[in-house]
Amino acid sequence: MLLIISSSSSYTFIPVSPTQLHTLATPHPPPLTPLTIKEEEVNRLFKRLNTRKATGPDSVSPSLLKHCANQLSPVFTDIFNTSLETCHVPACFKTSAIVPVPKKTKITGLNDYRPIALTSVVMKSFERLVLSYLKDITDPLLDPLQFAYRANRSVDDAVNMALHFILQHLDSSGSYARILFVDFSSAFNTIIPALLRDKLFQLNVPDSMCSWITDFLTDRWQFVRLGTHVSDLQHISTGSPQGCVLSPLLFSLYTSLSNF
Repeated sequence: MLLIISSSSSYTFIPVSPTQLHTLATPHPPPLTPLTIKEEEVNRLFKRLNTRKATGPDSVSPSLLKHCANQLSPVFTDIFNTSLETCHVPACFKTSAIVPVPKKTKITGLNDYRPIALTSVVMKSFERLVLSYLKDITDPLLDPLQFAYRANRSVDDAVNMALHFILQHLDSSGSYARILFVDFSSAFNTIIPALLRDKLFQLNVPDSMCSWITDFLTDRWQFVRLGTHVSDLQHISTGSPQGCVLSPLLFSLYTSLSNF
């Protein structure tokens, strides 16, 4: 059977045998030590920022961070490490401006828009450091045949792999192929932080990082901005904003077959 999981923007093609769906993952490696961020890492990230990127709701521009990296990196290194130690993300880092981007040229309804979240540039830099840490832990546990949200892989690779497995199987006389399509609508919005925390713990992510990610996804504030019009603030505690650096990996881990 071929299991195909899709979100609104990408596809994952996974050839699955019935026994694989019930097979537990291999024993996990020992947990990594808690993440500690170094000043030179923050400095390097700030200096690599693209000054053309949009500013988040906190109005801290990438240009400011880039040109004042030497002065600001010690301050934000302390803030980032304090956030990790207390497992708490400052509210200003979790506020998002939602900008509706058309999916097609002719708009007929609200579903024809993709809600892109503009978040703090500072927080995006913070997320990149957390992302690198999480990948070190979880990459070996992800399905090697997952193509969505992974570097150097594309939908074309997934289609070619799927066709290879199907045609190879159909070479046998009297054989057939069954394909299961599963489509996640508004994929990132389906993430439930409490369930994700349980999954991360199963994947050997340290408890402090699990708590930090749970806090990152809960008690968020967002507003919609369309031209000069801005909505009231709305409080949310589910999902992961489409536009955050961590969202693709968190969704991949959330839907991973590991430890099923």
